[in-house]
Amino acid sequence: MQWDPSIALAGLLVGVVVGLTGMGGGALMTPVLVSFFGVPPLTAVSSDVVASLFMKPIGGLVHLRRGTVHLGLVTWLTVGSVPGAFAGVLLLRLIGSGERLQHVLLLMLGVVLVLASLSMAVKAYLTLRDRERKRMGEGADDPGTTLSSVPVHRLATVLVGAGGGLVVGMTSVGAGSLMIVSLLLLYPALKAGQLVGTDLVQAVPLVASASLGHVLFGDFTLGLTGSVLVGAIPGVWVGARVSSRSPGGLIRRALAVILLASGLKLLGLSPPLVLVAVAIAVVLGTAVWAWVRVRHGEPPLAWQQRRRHRAQVASSAPAGSTG
Repeated sequence: MQWDPSIALAGLLVGVVVGLTGMGGGALMTPVLVSFFGVPPLTAVSSDVVASLFMKPIGGLVHLRRGTVHLGLVTWLTVGSVPGAFAGVLLLRLIGSGERLQHVLLLMLGVVLVLASLSMAVKAYLTLRDRERKRMGEGADDPGTTLSSVPVHRLATVLVGAGGGLVVGMTSVGAGSLMIVSLLLLYPALKAGQLVGTDLVQAVPLVASASLGHVLFGDFTLGLTGSVLVGAIPGVWVGARVSSRSPGGLIRRALAVILLASGLKLLGLSPPLVLVAVAIAVVLGTAVWAWVRVRHGEPPLAWQQRRRHRAQVASSAPAGSTG
């Protein structure tokens, strides 16, 4: 496949979203290539995995410089993820080839995308619960606690790495969506930035292993990968630059809906059924989420929380600071 400017434009848009939200690009780029550009699933997965190898180190280096990476945790995740990712590619080969492989891969992509959508909701709930704990004084940081002092649950961490690596090797999805939720559950003491930094750094050897497997046994295409990278790399940079001024929560909720719709479409649901399912999910999800927020001591809508926060900041400011 030759250079394609339309795929580069899609890569740019996906890169901006990745930079804005910090989520993995595989959950977006692979279904875009399959659904909008007619790229065979195995080709899309292979090329997207190799493209990720050039994108992951950028964010990882930033977090290493900030000191928000738990290197011990990275080590034990890598013990599972590197062989798991390579094994995922080999499993694809064991499934077969031709139409049968492409059909099975479509179904796997659909399932993983639906799970990725659900994982975003779980992550949002865990973040909400963490905010409540901090307000109640239960989650206050211990000045004597350092990142490296957080103990590593070795067996559980290796299993998370192996499972995540297997899924990434087979579908290119999971390093930034599924694995980070597992880490949230295993390591509630880590802050959000530390979890993201640790996940980004461990994803580098994971994706390197998956890339080697796809170059050797997959359907890697240099032209397709180059087209994605030409757009995605500047897109990630732009998204990261404006992320602090963007409505990240709103974007993530929209992405959860898009991932759900993409997953259901790849699972074979007709467009009308996908629309009905997404509409039900949006209506019920909004109502349930508002109820959950109230149960955890926050207003039902996020904009109400921001307004309350601004009012608290204004009321706590010194009387003479405004004049």
